[in-house]
Amino acid sequence: MATYLSHRILGVFVILVALAGAAHGDEALENRASWQPPTRGEVKQAIDAWVAGKDLDELTRTRIDVLWSDESAAAFDQDRLDLLADTIAMVQPETRALVDLCAAPQRPLLLPKFEFLESDETAPLVRDNLRLLLARWLAQQSLYDESLDLIQDAKPEDVVDPAALLFYQSVGHHRNLEKDKCLPVLTRLLENKGQIPRRYETMALLMESDIKPLKTDSLDEISRLMDDIERRLGFGHAGTRVRKQEDDVIAKLDKMIEELEKQMQQQQSSGSGSGGSQSSSPMQDSNPGGGTGPGEVEQRRIGSRAGWGNLPPKERQEALQQIAKGLPSHYRDVIEEYFRKLARDGNN
Repeated sequence: MATYLSHRILGVFVILVALAGAAHGDEALENRASWQPPTRGEVKQAIDAWVAGKDLDELTRTRIDVLWSDESAAAFDQDRLDLLADTIAMVQPETRALVDLCAAPQRPLLLPKFEFLESDETAPLVRDNLRLLLARWLAQQSLYDESLDLIQDAKPEDVVDPAALLFYQSVGHHRNLEKDKCLPVLTRLLENKGQIPRRYETMALLMESDIKPLKTDSLDEISRLMDDIERRLGFGHAGTRVRKQEDDVIAKLDKMIEELEKQMQQQQSSGSGSGGSQSSSPMQDSNPGGGTGPGEVEQRRIGSRAGWGNLPPKERQEALQQIAKGLPSHYRDVIEEYFRKLARDGNN
């Protein structure tokens, strides 16, 4: 009987261990990242397949083999995208101008067009990775819209450096204040936290903590919009998008000032309703007051809000202090710009 019970207990123990192992396996499966960077061998295999049908001289083939040899493993780990770009430029000379541009510290006044990036005849290995290379450089030049246009629809499995792809996608969405698009990309990038480059991980965490609390129509959002307008104008971009952003800033500030006015009115109403100090001997209705003033009231014009921009400097400063009360000092510049915009519109 004791032996039978021992076997039963042992059997139950084995089942529990098996169930715990299965649960642990399910948890590991859930925590597994949805993307993984390709290995050096996988990239080299893709390169070999691409150049297989090309008529390359022996020197070029030897240079490619050297670039992707075991001795060059450290270079691959350091920047696989640049290594692939150099390889592509050796095989396809028309791509050399793009690769050289992306190595330049400053951008030219006029960005060149690279038609092969849009062509369906370009091999995906070339097109997708060089689009990422150019997008990375454009983002480093603060040209976030142009960068995002190149890679916003790309997938991690399309490129040799999926961490760079997800990072620069998130940078573009972050700079454009696209919170709903930025956060999912950051989450996906951080699935491989601890394996991606440290600089990507650190910046991703900072961007996440920065954009999460951003609220629509807040002064924080308005300030960022103003910064973005200034950036675009600095590049000479004064088109429809910038004008729309300027209109949005004015509309948001209009809404904010209306809410402040309502709050002030409510405070004044509650203050007058609560009453002040009452005289112990109130004046009788039938007796005239003893005031000696001339009975004249200063006339004040209350026009449209466009008149706010024409306030005298002293009064405008007082208005700014009231609106920006309790807010960081740099927001004052945003509000000051609002008044200037109203003044310009009022004079047109």
